[in-house]
Amino acid sequence: MNEVLRSMLSKYRCETVNDYNNALREIMQEMALLGLWRAKFFEHAAFYGGTALRVLYGLDRFSEDLDFSLLKPDHKFNINDYCSAVKMEMESFGLTVSVDKKSKSHESDIESAFIKAGTIRNLISIDVPAKLTDKINKNSVYKIKLEVDKNPPAGFETEAKYLFQPIPFSVLTYKQPYLFAGKIHAVLCRPWKSRMRGRDWYDLIWFVSNNVPVSLKHLESRLKQTGHMEPKQKLQGDDLKEMLNKKIEEINVAELKKDVSIFLKDQRTINAWSKDLFKEAVVRIMFE
Repeated sequence: MNEVLRSMLSKYRCETVNDYNNALREIMQEMALLGLWRAKFFEHAAFYGGTALRVLYGLDRFSEDLDFSLLKPDHKFNINDYCSAVKMEMESFGLTVSVDKKSKSHESDIESAFIKAGTIRNLISIDVPAKLTDKINKNSVYKIKLEVDKNPPAGFETEAKYLFQPIPFSVLTYKQPYLFAGKIHAVLCRPWKSRMRGRDWYDLIWFVSNNVPVSLKHLESRLKQTGHMEPKQKLQGDDLKEMLNKKIEEINVAELKKDVSIFLKDQRTINAWSKDLFKEAVVRIMFE
């Protein structure tokens, strides 16, 4: 095993297949961020979303995808310009991956690419015991989606945060009040399709528990951009809390728990989840 990989893996104390899957996915995410940094991606974009919270701010759950926002609108931006840098970085540490831009059936403000890696092959490369890899479907593949918003909503601030593995480097990211605004927007507006996103509610509680205020101005910009607020409306704190409480009445707590459980090392962190708990979290939301 590559010595850098060995060092990065050692902090996870893996015991189960799920432990190794979460650990390797996160290591791959950090290597992808390093590749983007080398390619000077963060001169044009900032990191946000659940993985940014996890990797840069200490959120205690794992995450799947890498979400970014350009610093200013640029409809000519092409994520394909950075795919080879991400692939080269990850392969330099002994991983076997492909990184390809996602083809679009219609025009949108989101540019996407996928990192794909064969699960068994890459788990074997980090010396996962055969008694665990034997349980994995031979066709199983890691998929990490990279998404870049080419038309970001206004009113956010960024800061540089530092990672020290695989090597020391910096990542430009949204400051926490603007990350919180993005998370509340996801809670209110993300389409459920066939699965409720317990991860969004987990993160909301994390922000409240850490006394992070939400930027109402940035949240207002997001809601207006996606058509969930009228252009002339003004978002007030009481209005937001009313919207969240209405959403709480629509959720299924058991489904939320099921969604987030595979991303948690300690399942006890969601034992107390209930609609009343979420409503109390809403009461405690602070505003910037």
